[in-house]
Amino acid sequence: MDDPLRIGDRTFTSRLIMGTGGAPSLGVLERALAASGTELTTVALRRLDPGQRGSVLEVLERLGIAVLPNTAGCFTARDAVLTAALAREALATDWIKLEVIGDDRTLLPDPVELRAAAETLVDDGFTVLAYTNDDPILAGQLAAIGCAAVMPLGAPIGSGMGILNPYNLRLIVDRLRATTPVILDAGVGTASDAALAMELGCDGVLLASAVTRARDPERMAAAMRHAVEGGRLARQAGRIPRRHYAEASSTFEGLAELDSP
Repeated sequence: MDDPLRIGDRTFTSRLIMGTGGAPSLGVLERALAASGTELTTVALRRLDPGQRGSVLEVLERLGIAVLPNTAGCFTARDAVLTAALAREALATDWIKLEVIGDDRTLLPDPVELRAAAETLVDDGFTVLAYTNDDPILAGQLAAIGCAAVMPLGAPIGSGMGILNPYNLRLIVDRLRATTPVILDAGVGTASDAALAMELGCDGVLLASAVTRARDPERMAAAMRHAVEGGRLARQAGRIPRRHYAEASSTFEGLAELDSP
């Protein structure tokens, strides 16, 4: 708890947020979630029956993980707002991961519909974690609206392409550093992607497919846990500057001269 992640009115010791989509079975998912150390995990309400026995909700309850419903599959602000309202009723939470998608091929966010939905949900008292494009202007607007966290993508959902535009991600971090947590969301393929996100200054990482579709989800979940922790420590430690030429770690002053043979 010496370096907690604060979102809205909650505090988390883990900076890794997990998703549940793509797992081959609930047993595999449960072992992966436990290995990840996550304390907050998303579920897609439109793919969930809250009353069904043996559901992902029971897995989360057993592990003591807070549920974060999302609006996956919504293409309009109206549908996203309705889904959020259903989630609040079914799961008794005001927290929502807001997704409003522009098309079903790229799964990229629709900026206009996303902003409209965010405004409505914040006004209605939701704690909104908004999935967005890696656009610093839109990210700033979502923060100004009152989103509790802004979640720019690294690459399209499920692509595993990593962080395609680290420059924009850095701009978003710099813009929101003092006001709003920035959590990388989507595109992570392996542990080095998660570490890079943290080194760039993100406050956390959300991922799903990188773990659930890995050859060994439990082992990959552990790798992601350590990557997020390591990246955070590296960011706090401060990397050395990049230099065009070599610079010896010790100076040449005081070196003993060697006699020529």
